Amino acid sequence: MSKENIFEGWDKQTIKKYQHWQLRTIIVSMIGYAIYYFVRKNFSIAMPGLTAQYGISNTSFGIVIGIGSLVYGLSRFINGFIVDRFSARVIMAIGLLLCALSNLAFGFGVNISGFITGVDAGPDFINMLVMVMAVTIICNQLFQGVGYPPCARLLPCWIHPSQLATKMSIWNTSHSIGAALAVVVCGYIMGTMGTDLSSDHSIIARIAANLNLDPSNEDHLKTIMGYAQHWDAWKYCFWIPAGIALCGALWLYFGLRDDPRSVGLPELPGTKTGVSEKAEGKPASRKQFLKIMVWTNRWIWTLCIANIFVYVMRMGILDWGPKFLTEARNMSIEDAAWSVGVFEIFAIVGTIGAGWATDHIFKGKAHRMCLVCMVCAVIFMSAFIFMPGLPVIVSIIILAMAGFFIYGPQALIGIASANHATKEASATANGLAGIFGYVGSFLSAIGIGIVADHWGWNMVFYIIIAVGCLGAVTFLTMWLAPRDGYERSNKFYASLEAEARNVNKIEGNVTNDDADI
Repeated sequence: MSKENIFEGWDKQTIKKYQHWQLRTIIVSMIGYAIYYFVRKNFSIAMPGLTAQYGISNTSFGIVIGIGSLVYGLSRFINGFIVDRFSARVIMAIGLLLCALSNLAFGFGVNISGFITGVDAGPDFINMLVMVMAVTIICNQLFQGVGYPPCARLLPCWIHPSQLATKMSIWNTSHSIGAALAVVVCGYIMGTMGTDLSSDHSIIARIAANLNLDPSNEDHLKTIMGYAQHWDAWKYCFWIPAGIALCGALWLYFGLRDDPRSVGLPELPGTKTGVSEKAEGKPASRKQFLKIMVWTNRWIWTLCIANIFVYVMRMGILDWGPKFLTEARNMSIEDAAWSVGVFEIFAIVGTIGAGWATDHIFKGKAHRMCLVCMVCAVIFMSAFIFMPGLPVIVSIIILAMAGFFIYGPQALIGIASANHATKEASATANGLAGIFGYVGSFLSAIGIGIVADHWGWNMVFYIIIAVGCLGAVTFLTMWLAPRDGYERSNKFYASLEAEARNVNKIEGNVTNDDADI
């Protein structure tokens, strides 16, 4: 659809005002959501430091990450309902504020554990630290679930369906921008901050025991000394992003507006759902609308199932990448952080490319582009794990290319859900997809922690590749699906109004018959 058709019937001043607010909404929400990732992906960089200092196992981390993922998915689902009814900007700002407070608390986890147990070492202290870590991370994930639903509600209100894949894919790079900056900044923190205890032989022995490394081995000693020189650096991975998040909450509150009508603009042509002013907001019609557009919509459910497989792949690499690269490929934590950062940078380009291809090659049918992306992601993941002898830089590029393709479906599932449910139920549909996605994240977290501890990292990647194949098959079943659900929505409201007219007609006839009597 051309720009003239999109703005059909609008004067130049109205178009200019709309373009200003659309750009402002995209930029403000992009930066705000990127900051959400600053107080979310910092944990993956802090994990190696926590293991080095306190001997926390992959299984323990996996349980915490897994439960947190389920909580996040449930939170997204619940907040999808809330955001479809209340102010998106207010909810998004409050969520980021609460994430900042959770991260501040995590940074003081050692102090809290010591206060509760009365000791600063030993099994009781470590168990309490894991418990405090779990509570704060789960609370953080609960508040993280407030971040995406407002965006899923805001963007379809400001962007026409014919341009949604391209522009929302650009917006969706906020995931990768935030995650890349988080891992790079936190990697720098881990490599430069903290207290130098490298001359303390008890600390050296403690780190060696926690990491199961031999200090007499030169490579192992280098790793041990790296952690000893930056003791407690992991705390700053939470405190510094928390300060950034506090500023981000204010940025969101003052920078966003909920929809075009809130600034005196009309709805975009072609995005009317068919709801009349009389029916709008009525509980009965709203309940029926959700039933038709979400709960009984086969395409929404197919996207939900596909999201499980996408998130197993994505979160498996993002959450566990630094640990895998340090433990299985013998990288330093700084180099591993940069490697994951490159993965995210490639993902930014891949996300935008997937959105552009969806609109210009597949005519807005996001599910078709998802199929292409999943097949390519499986190919590059296979190359990464089956060719371990390649030079490090080549391995990093291959892993980054997997990121280039896996982030396409991650973004496009949200876009497709918004289009199929229409702007009136986009947050609810994305909330439902979020639950399934973070079931995948939960399975990834728990499964990878256990598999890595018992069968090694290679087995982890074999499983991730198999899951990618299942995802590709799921997208294939959607090949003939339509672009969006606006036609479905209009038919629903047309039938609803026709039913209402028939009832009124019958009631009118009854009244006339009574008058005759």
